[in-house]
Amino acid sequence: MENIDNNTKELSELLKIRREKLAELRNENLDPFKITKYDRTHTSQQIKDNYEKLEGKKVSVAGRLMSKRGMGKVGFCHMADVDGQIQLFVKKDILGDEEYARFKKYDIGDIVGASGEVFTTKTGEISIKVDALTLLSKSLLPLPEKFHGLSDPDLRYRQRYVDLIMNEDVKNTFIARSKAIRAIRSYLDNMGFLEVETPILNTIPGGAAARPFITHHNTLDIQMYLRIATELHLKRLIVGGLERVYEIGRIFRNEGMDVRHNPEFTTIEVYQAFADYNDIMDLTENMIRYVANEVVGTEKVTYQGTEIDLSHFDRIPMIDAIKKYSGVDFNQIQTDEEALAAAEKFNFEPDPAKKTRGDIINLFFEETVEDKLVQPTFIIDYPVEVSPLAKRKPSDSRLTERFELFITGREIGNAFSELNDPIDQRERFMAQVALRNAGDEEANMLDEDFLNALEYGMPPTGGLGIGIDRLVMLLTDSYSIRDVLLFPTMKPLEK
Repeated sequence: MENIDNNTKELSELLKIRREKLAELRNENLDPFKITKYDRTHTSQQIKDNYEKLEGKKVSVAGRLMSKRGMGKVGFCHMADVDGQIQLFVKKDILGDEEYARFKKYDIGDIVGASGEVFTTKTGEISIKVDALTLLSKSLLPLPEKFHGLSDPDLRYRQRYVDLIMNEDVKNTFIARSKAIRAIRSYLDNMGFLEVETPILNTIPGGAAARPFITHHNTLDIQMYLRIATELHLKRLIVGGLERVYEIGRIFRNEGMDVRHNPEFTTIEVYQAFADYNDIMDLTENMIRYVANEVVGTEKVTYQGTEIDLSHFDRIPMIDAIKKYSGVDFNQIQTDEEALAAAEKFNFEPDPAKKTRGDIINLFFEETVEDKLVQPTFIIDYPVEVSPLAKRKPSDSRLTERFELFITGREIGNAFSELNDPIDQRERFMAQVALRNAGDEEANMLDEDFLNALEYGMPPTGGLGIGIDRLVMLLTDSYSIRDVLLFPTMKPLEK
């Protein structure tokens, strides 16, 4: 308790000193918060990359002070900007007595602009010999102590702004995320796809099995839902003749939170007319390889100590995968009763409303296979009961032309040959409505307008959804989804 009290007292004193420094600057008519801009010529990395051309030349840089040392007649400090850090060499004889005195009062965390000549110190460090220094913003809160940094995960997620300042690898993760999204757009644009935007607020949540967030529109006086998928609107566009479309956007699901799940997350959904799930598998493989090369420069990435080879994707029917990992062959199990008996032998407890052969096949997959799919694997041919929007396989109407992509035991993407038979689609929706009426809050609602669109005719279509966050987790070796979301959902702190 004494240490806590001492730390609090010390922090209070630091806060007081920093505010006193700001007051002093304002009294001298040097309020940094009145400065509206600063013209810089280069970033830190640009100077390092072009040192031979810039040596002896004058440059202007701007960023945050991360360290200071010296402070006799010569001071050294490191300034951080978006590209990294560069050393500032500040000499009293060059800067002048008055400006140097002000510089000595600057704190770690202050944001400054500096101009001067590019040179290399005796130790070989590329630096700037400062001839003018401007305080652009006063930091009134001290940064975390450098040695320990900002390591508490909860605090890092709550105060991402400090996390980005203190942890270079965190900044690099989000730069990689931006590169990944840009690479996805580049790949699809070059393939002739059109990027579109569809509503986030919907009168019916559809396109996935998930519990929605519910809100109220005051003017219309109706209940509305934040979207749980972009699928049904995108397929309406296929009906309308936009043959290749995609959307990158936020999705909202009112569900649990863990290292793989956040209530709001980002997906890419892609739809291609006159294609089936085999075409979409090819597209998915090629796109992920392209993104990996663009973001990390290789198709072999390491995730949590395991090398993942993105140059090869396996394709395994769900029933075959279950047989491989559990020994149960659902090709020999034809009835619901036989499937339930198999589940009982494994002590699996099916949902009371989900006791068909197809439901049990899916249950076996989740329990015995999913976490074993470390290397890139397409699991194909899902039961129709768990695939209400996918087209049936011509060779077995109990299955659908659907695949999910698994890497590191996690689902990365979901896709299928889209169901375009409005009569079959209505029957599947009604089965979902029955599940919903039985208490399944994640079951699909009946979307009459979507059925109306299908009745105008939708061409054979392949569709794909990929979780951007999980893909970025893989490419940046991030353990938790919160590590790749700038501002993950957090429970408010108690006051």
